[in-house]
Amino acid sequence: MVQIIFVALIAGVATALLFVSVVSFSVLSFFLYCIAPLPIMIAALGWTHRAGLAAAFLAACGLGFVATPLFFAVLPIGAGAWWLGYLALLARPANDPDSDHLVWYPVGHLVVWAALLAALLIVAAILQAGADLDGFRAELKTWFERILRAQSQAPDADVLDVLVLAAPPMAAMFVTFTNLLNLWLAGRIVKVSGRLRRPWPDIAAMQLPGFTPLLLAGSLLGAFLPGLIGFAAGVLAASLLMAYAILGFAVLHAITRGMDSRGFVLAGVYAVVGIFHLPLLVMTLVGIAETMLDIRARIARAHPTIRT
Repeated sequence: MVQIIFVALIAGVATALLFVSVVSFSVLSFFLYCIAPLPIMIAALGWTHRAGLAAAFLAACGLGFVATPLFFAVLPIGAGAWWLGYLALLARPANDPDSDHLVWYPVGHLVVWAALLAALLIVAAILQAGADLDGFRAELKTWFERILRAQSQAPDADVLDVLVLAAPPMAAMFVTFTNLLNLWLAGRIVKVSGRLRRPWPDIAAMQLPGFTPLLLAGSLLGAFLPGLIGFAAGVLAASLLMAYAILGFAVLHAITRGMDSRGFVLAGVYAVVGIFHLPLLVMTLVGIAETMLDIRARIARAHPTIRT
């Protein structure tokens, strides 16, 4: 118990420091802000979810003493990190009563949870600001206008409107990605330490839950509704599309197994996506196609030497 409290305290302090570093507005501070949930996930995966929950609470309380709004800002981030860590260690006995094998919480479900938490975080940020949707968009437009003026660029009204509409969905996609990246990093760190109770999963074989297509379709339709409901649905649709992009990358990893040039192919795809971003849409379409056509199984049948 003492060890859990000590780990929670260290993780909470680390998260608070990483979170508050964003006030310097540097590139490094933005990177540190993105990995702020990492210590909480490490605590949850390595020292039970209780340590992660305590770390999230301590980080929020610590920042709350500095400035009360920071408490409400870091609390949902910390709670989301704890929840992902908690789910990652969920397990149930296998159906075979003679086996002591455990069935762990599926990776695909974790991906969807990361998307849901990202959407909730973006919507909660608007509600926390106490502004209505129109007020939020006006403030966001003013913010983009200042950025463009600071770069000696004349702000165009049409460009600003596009940025205002695109920013929240893009933020939801980015938060989905950082949620999963932090969980992966936490798992790797805890695994190296020898404290990870869960066997490392075959991420390339992940499957999204069966309800995901319906959830995506509903959110896409809901995005056409007016007001906050339509806004929230659009944000959710964007985060779920990122989940499908992750599935697309899993397909890529699976179908390139056994290839001599696998490392070159994967590095090239990741580099192109990281630089140009637009190919991410292709990976999203691959993920959607996988749910309908079962691409990995088809390729495995056509090429038995490829283990998918």
